[in-house]
Amino acid sequence: MPNGYNGKILHVDLTNGSLTVEEPNEAFYRKYLGGSAMGMYYILRDMPKGANPLGPENVLTLFTGVTTGAAISGQSRLNANAKSPISGGIGDSQSGGFFPAELKFAGFDGIVIKGKASKPTYLAIIEGKPELRDASHLMGRLTGEVDDIIHAEVDPKAEILQHGIGAENGVLFSSLCSMSNRHNGRTGMGLVMASKNLKAVVVRGKKKVNVADPKALTALNRIGPKAIPENGDMDGLAKHGTAVIVLFNNTIGTLPGRNYNEGQFENCEPISGEKMTETILKERDTCYACVVKCKRVVEVKEGPHKVDPRYGGPEYETLGTFGSYCGIDDLAAISLANQICNEYAVDSIAAGATISFAMECYEKGVITKEQTAGLDLKFGNVDAMLKALNMMVKGEGEFGKTLGMGSERAAAKWGKGSDEFLTTVKGAEAPAHMPQAKRSLAVIYAINPFGADHQSSEHDPYYEEGVGDFNLDRLKQIGLGSPQPAYSLTEEKVRFAYETEVFYSMLDSAELCQFVYGPTWTLYDGRDTVNMMNAVTGWDLTLEELMTVGRRRLSLFRAFNAREGLGRKDDRLPKKFYKALQGTGPTAGFALTHQEVDTAIDHYYKLAGLNADGAPTRETLEALDLAWAA
Repeated sequence: MPNGYNGKILHVDLTNGSLTVEEPNEAFYRKYLGGSAMGMYYILRDMPKGANPLGPENVLTLFTGVTTGAAISGQSRLNANAKSPISGGIGDSQSGGFFPAELKFAGFDGIVIKGKASKPTYLAIIEGKPELRDASHLMGRLTGEVDDIIHAEVDPKAEILQHGIGAENGVLFSSLCSMSNRHNGRTGMGLVMASKNLKAVVVRGKKKVNVADPKALTALNRIGPKAIPENGDMDGLAKHGTAVIVLFNNTIGTLPGRNYNEGQFENCEPISGEKMTETILKERDTCYACVVKCKRVVEVKEGPHKVDPRYGGPEYETLGTFGSYCGIDDLAAISLANQICNEYAVDSIAAGATISFAMECYEKGVITKEQTAGLDLKFGNVDAMLKALNMMVKGEGEFGKTLGMGSERAAAKWGKGSDEFLTTVKGAEAPAHMPQAKRSLAVIYAINPFGADHQSSEHDPYYEEGVGDFNLDRLKQIGLGSPQPAYSLTEEKVRFAYETEVFYSMLDSAELCQFVYGPTWTLYDGRDTVNMMNAVTGWDLTLEELMTVGRRRLSLFRAFNAREGLGRKDDRLPKKFYKALQGTGPTAGFALTHQEVDTAIDHYYKLAGLNADGAPTRETLEALDLAWAA
């Protein structure tokens, strides 16, 4: 067997129940690595133009990477891709946990899913043997209940990836969920799986990953535990999870307050990572073989908002969208909102941001209690937030169903200028990092093929004047060595956005965690990434070759979107980002301008080899060995 990967991809046709195994050659694996680059090969090859995102012709791909399952931190990642019901363009989403490694142990590197089953079905892959099974008894159950049932009937150590009740109720931004708390979220992949009558994918196996150079891998693995205490960013992530940046972002004026109207939230301390650690943190959780342990497990036993630890704990984004976005400083209530999203398998960023949008609509008189089913949906109203969320995930009443469509479709329904309050790009609500201050994110949010995303590039503070040598030396590995003025959007800032986007794109093809491998602050740098992948595979990869894979993935995304009718007209930011921020913080009064954003997008297109409408040129595709996609 080849080192690292299994050399087997499972093709599932749910319409006729067929299960076939493909065994691609080694060159195919080296060209795409896995993840969404590999998924895009099958999506562009097998999905017809104009496919209905919720029709049987949509193709859903689930891929690991060539190093998934190796005994080192940051490799247990899974990528889900399909046509998104939110944007009508490509949908892309990553998750961690133990499911990705277990899929590799079960004998497969990825799964390509087509068609639609005639009844609720789940796919079981046990010790290399795939089988479709009846899932009627799993419908209408919370994610934790589904896990319990499948563990009892298959194997207590099986890993389960499922869509939830949210998808069954038609919530547009439903996600895929494993361990009842790890999500492939943001782009509606849960609703796509539900549309195929596929309830879950269950994997169990004992096949270990072959490693070409175990000694080199062990040497790299030993660096991790020693490096964490010496790296302030990693140490904070380990101690307080992603929530460690609540206070930092508030200090620099990039914590969205009250539906993105402010860059600070005056009551942020009670919802900070430090406060979570002091009060409700039960334990730190991890992904397969990872020493960072950044996942939170919280428990609340007393009071009106009790929280079950099996559903994990809130990330920074969830603390932002249900907290500062909604003007709420109740950590237990936000943790309960996080639990509800996990129980019903819906994306917490979209859910919280949609509710904060509805709150602004309510406060500005666009909607009244008649539309909100009697809820006094003001900023800061904890009970109203939780009731709105429950209505959303359960599809209760007209208001609940409207919220479940997301804020952009709600605005189209409510009208009355409510589009002025949107934070969406390509239908996806913006995450809790503000492009008015982190200005290179304005470009990334606008051009990103699947909507505004905070994990598609590095953020501005790491390439602004005063950045330390540690981070700058790492950026020099990918040709970046000229930090720019704070709050600028220069051509060099755009190049920083593009080159770090390419690096992140490579990580999402190799399926490596962006908190462990990265171009700046992470546990391992670019050279370490190359060395780790070579130690596992036995190849002679270079960083340049890996970056080329990142460029392939981005170009395939843009090619798919162009085929489906998305272009420059869709690479735009919401009106709200061009209005001055309110409040008194360091970014009060900040706003983007159309001229600077349009100029930056023009420059990005040139760097990425795109034409004036944002599609990759034939020359670009041929240079990346993607002539077939042209």
